[in-house]
Amino acid sequence: MPDFHASVRIPLHDRSYDIAILGALNGIGTGIAAPPPGSAAMVITNDVVQPLHARALLQWLQPHYRQVHVVVLPDGEAHKDWQTLNLIFDALLTHGCDRKTVLYALGGGVVGDMTGFAAASYMRGVPFVQVPTTLLAQVDSSVGGKTAINHPLGKNMIGAFYQPRLVLCDLSTLDTLPGRELSAGLAEVIKYGPIADMAFFAWLEEHMEAVRARDKAALAQVVRRCCEIKAEVVGQDEREAGLRAILNFGHTFGHAMETGMGYGVWLHGEGVAAGMVMAAELSRRLGMVDDRFVQRLRALLARAGLPTRGAVIDRHDNAGRYLELMRVDKKAEAGEIRFVLIAGPGKAVVRAAPDALVREVIDACCAG
Repeated sequence: MPDFHASVRIPLHDRSYDIAILGALNGIGTGIAAPPPGSAAMVITNDVVQPLHARALLQWLQPHYRQVHVVVLPDGEAHKDWQTLNLIFDALLTHGCDRKTVLYALGGGVVGDMTGFAAASYMRGVPFVQVPTTLLAQVDSSVGGKTAINHPLGKNMIGAFYQPRLVLCDLSTLDTLPGRELSAGLAEVIKYGPIADMAFFAWLEEHMEAVRARDKAALAQVVRRCCEIKAEVVGQDEREAGLRAILNFGHTFGHAMETGMGYGVWLHGEGVAAGMVMAAELSRRLGMVDDRFVQRLRALLARAGLPTRGAVIDRHDNAGRYLELMRVDKKAEAGEIRFVLIAGPGKAVVRAAPDALVREVIDACCAG
């Protein structure tokens, strides 16, 4: 198995950067990727990832920086908040880190989001590198510069657009990923089919068993294609003024579930999976896709080990609670909820829908 699989460029003029897809982090000392220059480095990780993968990253970094510091955060979406973010700032200030300190996010989407937000904020901006260790982070959250923390009233509502200098996707880190986390990542993989590339969706239908078995060639194809699609979208719409919103297919419903149940009860990808089914069903009821499309999506999500029915977050008025939470979604405009819907297989649009119809979809798609 070669150490290097592919490189994908994110085209953002003077802020362009590469995503390197690797078979092993300890094999990248070949000129494929170089650490950004700096006075020091700080690796930010969590207490699950640190014992598994920190050593390989530290061995790569130590020849390049005078000092390499490590910050270990508590694991989980429940800790994606101000209190945990301040642990990063505390460490930066304690070590006297300056503007030439490079932050390295070693972990999943939570670590990546918080490290990126810290990098955007500390001294008004320091460089950072994403080293995603989950499938979800490798195909989605580490790419494109979205950084944020959660608020009790809404997911990812406090943050900034801030691009990394480099993304290192080490496929060997997926060997230690729990099965539930791998499945959660597959939700973000599957979404790229309905919104942009149904040929890729068909490839996933054919190769889902190999992907779930962690076949490296299959995983490399998955990460490469997802990053290619995201690079094309982000290159056209970095700050989500229009096109980039399609990457949030399933997220409006999904974020409502995550917030309503409490962060961490469902993994982000689990909420996105059920949310995609609900968004697809809403598209069907608006006459945009047929039932066969909805069933095909539902079947692939089920094969990926993902939920295909939404969670009940309020026993008294479930649909009403969903609507309340979705009005806080970043795509909402003047209180009007805007959904990413499918206008035909491989084509997504952002539009509103009548509350009464949304209620019907929620009632039909949520588990009893």
